Amino acid sequence: MAPSAQAPGASPPDGPSDAELMLAFRDGDARAFQTLVQRHQRGIFNFILRSVRDRGRAEELLQEVFLRVVRAKDRYERTAKFTTWIYAIARNLCVDESRRARFRDHQSLDAKRPGRDGESGGNLMSRIPAPEVPTDEAAEAPTLRKRMKVAIEALPDDQREVFLLRQISGLSFREIGETLGVPENTVKSRMPYALEKLREKLGDLRADAPLPAGAGKGAEPEGRAHV
Repeated sequence: MAPSAQAPGASPPDGPSDAELMLAFRDGDARAFQTLVQRHQRGIFNFILRSVRDRGRAEELLQEVFLRVVRAKDRYERTAKFTTWIYAIARNLCVDESRRARFRDHQSLDAKRPGRDGESGGNLMSRIPAPEVPTDEAAEAPTLRKRMKVAIEALPDDQREVFLLRQISGLSFREIGETLGVPENTVKSRMPYALEKLREKLGDLRADAPLPAGAGKGAEPEGRAHV
Protein backbone atom coordinates (compact mmCIF):
# COMPACT_ATOMS: atom_id res chain seq x y z
CA MET A 1 0.00 0.00 0.00
CA ALA A 2 1.69 3.18 -1.18
CA PRO A 3 0.81 6.23 0.94
CA SER A 4 -0.85 9.00 -1.04
CA ALA A 5 0.23 12.62 -1.05
CA GLN A 6 -2.76 13.84 0.96
CA ALA A 7 -1.96 15.37 4.34
CA PRO A 8 -2.72 13.11 7.30
CA GLY A 9 -6.21 13.50 8.67
CA ALA A 10 -7.14 16.12 6.08
CA SER A 11 -10.79 16.39 5.07
CA PRO A 12 -12.72 19.02 3.09
CA PRO A 13 -14.64 21.47 5.30
CA ASP A 14 -17.87 20.39 3.59
CA GLY A 15 -16.97 16.71 3.33
CA PRO A 16 -18.18 13.83 5.48
CA SER A 17 -16.51 13.22 8.82
CA ASP A 18 -14.44 10.13 9.51
CA ALA A 19 -17.25 8.73 11.65
CA GLU A 20 -19.79 9.29 8.88
CA LEU A 21 -17.51 7.56 6.38
CA MET A 22 -16.96 4.62 8.72
CA LEU A 23 -20.69 4.23 9.28
CA ALA A 24 -21.25 4.38 5.52
CA PHE A 25 -18.60 1.72 5.05
CA ARG A 26 -20.27 -0.40 7.69
CA ASP A 27 -23.46 -0.13 5.63
CA GLY A 28 -21.70 -1.35 2.49
CA ASP A 29 -20.23 1.77 0.86
CA ALA A 30 -16.76 0.66 -0.28
CA ARG A 31 -15.95 4.15 -1.58
CA ALA A 32 -16.25 5.49 1.96
CA PHE A 33 -13.48 3.13 3.04
CA GLN A 34 -11.26 4.27 0.18
CA THR A 35 -11.74 7.87 1.31
CA LEU A 36 -10.70 6.93 4.83
CA VAL A 37 -7.59 5.21 3.48
CA GLN A 38 -6.64 8.24 1.38
CA ARG A 39 -7.27 10.54 4.32
CA HIS A 40 -5.19 8.69 6.93
CA GLN A 41 -2.70 6.32 5.33
CA ARG A 42 0.10 8.87 5.01
CA GLY A 43 0.15 9.94 8.64
CA ILE A 44 -0.22 6.39 9.89
CA PHE A 45 2.54 5.14 7.60
CA ASN A 46 4.94 7.84 8.82
CA PHE A 47 4.19 6.98 12.44
CA ILE A 48 4.72 3.26 11.83
CA LEU A 49 7.86 3.81 9.78
CA ARG A 50 9.54 5.84 12.51
CA SER A 51 8.43 3.34 15.12
CA VAL A 52 9.62 0.12 13.46
CA ARG A 53 12.41 1.72 11.36
CA ASP A 54 11.96 -0.63 8.42
CA ARG A 55 10.08 0.51 5.31
CA GLY A 56 9.05 -2.94 4.13
CA ARG A 57 7.73 -3.91 7.54
CA ALA A 58 6.01 -0.53 7.89
CA GLU A 59 4.14 -1.13 4.64
CA GLU A 60 3.02 -4.54 5.89
CA LEU A 61 1.83 -3.10 9.20
CA LEU A 62 -0.01 -0.30 7.39
CA GLN A 63 -1.97 -2.90 5.46
CA GLU A 64 -2.66 -4.75 8.71
CA VAL A 65 -4.04 -1.56 10.28
CA PHE A 66 -6.62 -1.12 7.55
CA LEU A 67 -7.35 -4.84 7.48
CA ARG A 68 -8.28 -4.59 11.15
CA VAL A 69 -10.49 -1.61 10.35
CA VAL A 70 -12.30 -3.75 7.77
CA ARG A 71 -12.71 -6.60 10.24
CA ALA A 72 -14.06 -4.25 12.91
CA LYS A 73 -16.49 -2.31 10.69
CA ASP A 74 -19.58 -4.16 11.90
CA ARG A 75 -18.67 -3.41 15.52
CA TYR A 76 -17.76 0.24 14.96
CA GLU A 77 -19.60 2.77 17.10
CA ARG A 78 -19.12 6.51 17.42
CA THR A 79 -17.91 6.24 20.99
CA ALA A 80 -14.41 7.51 20.20
CA LYS A 81 -12.92 9.70 17.52
CA PHE A 82 -11.98 7.64 14.46
CA THR A 83 -8.48 9.16 14.37
CA THR A 84 -7.63 8.06 17.89
CA TRP A 85 -9.19 4.64 17.28
CA ILE A 86 -7.15 3.90 14.17
CA TYR A 87 -3.92 5.29 15.65
CA ALA A 88 -4.44 3.08 18.69
CA ILE A 89 -4.58 0.11 16.32
CA ALA A 90 -1.35 1.26 14.66
CA ARG A 91 0.36 1.91 17.97
CA ASN A 92 -0.53 -1.52 19.35
CA LEU A 93 0.85 -3.17 16.23
CA CYS A 94 4.07 -1.17 16.60
CA VAL A 95 4.41 -2.19 20.25
CA ASP A 96 3.99 -5.85 19.32
CA GLU A 97 6.48 -5.50 16.48
CA SER A 98 9.05 -3.84 18.76
CA ARG A 99 8.76 -6.70 21.24
CA ARG A 100 9.29 -9.24 18.49
CA ALA A 101 12.24 -7.27 17.13
CA ARG A 102 13.91 -7.12 20.55
CA PHE A 103 13.47 -10.88 20.91
CA ARG A 104 14.95 -11.49 17.46
CA ASP A 105 17.89 -9.19 18.18
CA HIS A 106 18.53 -10.94 21.49
CA GLN A 107 18.51 -14.31 19.76
CA SER A 108 20.86 -12.98 17.09
CA LEU A 109 23.34 -11.74 19.67
CA ASP A 110 23.21 -15.04 21.55
CA ALA A 111 23.74 -17.01 18.34
CA LYS A 112 26.98 -15.12 17.57
CA ARG A 113 26.53 -15.64 13.86
CA PRO A 114 24.99 -13.59 11.03
CA GLY A 115 21.95 -14.52 9.02
CA ARG A 116 19.68 -15.75 11.83
CA ASP A 117 15.99 -15.78 10.86
CA GLY A 118 16.96 -14.85 7.32
CA GLU A 119 18.58 -11.57 8.30
CA SER A 120 22.06 -10.59 7.21
CA GLY A 121 23.09 -9.13 10.53
CA GLY A 122 24.99 -5.88 10.15
CA ASN A 123 24.56 -2.57 11.87
CA LEU A 124 21.02 -2.12 13.17
CA MET A 125 21.40 1.66 12.89
CA SER A 126 21.93 1.32 9.15
CA ARG A 127 18.33 0.15 8.82
CA ILE A 128 16.80 3.18 10.55
CA PRO A 129 15.16 5.50 7.99
CA ALA A 130 16.25 9.12 8.23
CA PRO A 131 13.67 11.61 9.54
CA GLU A 132 12.58 14.08 6.90
CA VAL A 133 13.86 17.66 6.93
CA PRO A 134 12.55 20.73 5.09
CA THR A 135 13.85 21.12 1.55
CA ASP A 136 15.58 24.41 2.36
CA GLU A 137 17.82 22.42 4.71
CA ALA A 138 19.01 20.20 1.85
CA ALA A 139 22.57 21.50 2.04
CA GLU A 140 22.89 20.17 5.58
CA ALA A 141 20.61 17.17 5.08
CA PRO A 142 23.17 14.38 5.64
CA THR A 143 24.34 15.76 8.99
CA LEU A 144 20.91 16.84 10.21
CA ARG A 145 19.20 13.60 9.23
CA LYS A 146 21.82 11.52 10.97
CA ARG A 147 21.68 13.59 14.14
CA MET A 148 17.88 13.66 14.19
CA LYS A 149 17.70 9.91 13.60
CA VAL A 150 19.95 9.15 16.54
CA ALA A 151 18.35 11.77 18.80
CA ILE A 152 14.78 10.59 18.21
CA GLU A 153 15.76 6.95 18.63
CA ALA A 154 17.42 7.80 21.97
CA LEU A 155 14.21 9.22 23.46
CA PRO A 156 12.43 7.12 26.09
CA ASP A 157 9.57 5.12 24.56
CA ASP A 158 6.79 7.21 26.10
CA GLN A 159 8.36 10.50 24.98
CA ARG A 160 9.17 9.20 21.50
CA GLU A 161 5.57 8.07 20.96
CA VAL A 162 4.23 11.48 21.92
CA PHE A 163 6.79 13.24 19.74
CA LEU A 164 6.03 11.10 16.67
CA LEU A 165 2.25 11.29 17.05
CA ARG A 166 2.42 15.06 17.52
CA GLN A 167 5.07 16.09 15.01
CA ILE A 168 4.94 13.34 12.40
CA SER A 169 1.25 12.38 12.40
CA GLY A 170 -0.17 15.75 13.41
CA LEU A 171 -2.44 14.59 16.23
CA SER A 172 -3.59 16.98 18.92
CA PHE A 173 -2.57 16.42 22.54
CA ARG A 174 -6.10 15.24 23.30
CA GLU A 175 -6.03 12.73 20.43
CA ILE A 176 -2.62 11.47 21.53
CA GLY A 177 -3.91 10.96 25.06
CA GLU A 178 -6.89 8.99 23.78
CA THR A 179 -4.63 6.95 21.51
CA LEU A 180 -2.19 6.09 24.30
CA GLY A 181 -4.82 5.78 27.01
CA VAL A 182 -3.30 8.48 29.22
CA PRO A 183 -4.58 11.89 30.38
CA GLU A 184 -4.05 14.85 28.06
CA ASN A 185 -1.97 16.61 30.72
CA THR A 186 0.36 13.61 30.86
CA VAL A 187 0.90 13.92 27.12
CA LYS A 188 1.58 17.64 27.45
CA SER A 189 4.12 16.98 30.18
CA ARG A 190 6.01 14.43 28.08
CA MET A 191 6.39 16.67 25.05
CA PRO A 192 8.66 19.31 26.66
CA TYR A 193 10.96 16.59 28.00
CA ALA A 194 11.21 15.09 24.52
CA LEU A 195 11.97 18.48 22.96
CA GLU A 196 14.53 19.30 25.63
CA LYS A 197 16.36 16.01 25.07
CA LEU A 198 16.39 16.65 21.33
CA ARG A 199 17.78 20.14 21.86
CA GLU A 200 20.50 18.72 24.08
CA LYS A 201 21.45 16.22 21.39
CA LEU A 202 21.28 18.74 18.56
CA GLY A 203 22.56 21.79 20.41
CA ASP A 204 25.82 22.01 18.50
CA LEU A 205 24.10 22.32 15.13
CA ARG A 206 23.81 25.82 13.76
CA ALA A 207 21.38 27.99 15.68
CA ASP A 208 18.72 28.24 12.96
CA ALA A 209 18.67 24.54 12.12
CA PRO A 210 15.16 23.72 13.40
CA LEU A 211 13.64 20.66 14.91
CA PRO A 212 10.88 19.11 12.78
CA ALA A 213 8.28 21.64 11.68
CA GLY A 214 6.19 23.01 14.52
CA ALA A 215 8.15 21.45 17.35
CA GLY A 216 7.38 23.20 20.59
CA LYS A 217 4.71 25.49 19.16
CA GLY A 218 1.45 25.87 20.95
CA ALA A 219 -0.76 25.79 17.85
CA GLU A 220 -2.35 22.53 16.85
CA PRO A 221 -0.19 20.90 14.16
CA GLU A 222 -1.48 20.43 10.65
CA GLY A 223 -0.52 17.61 8.32
CA ARG A 224 3.14 18.06 7.59
CA ALA A 225 4.51 14.55 7.50
CA HIS A 226 6.23 13.42 4.34
CA VAL A 227 7.54 10.08 3.20
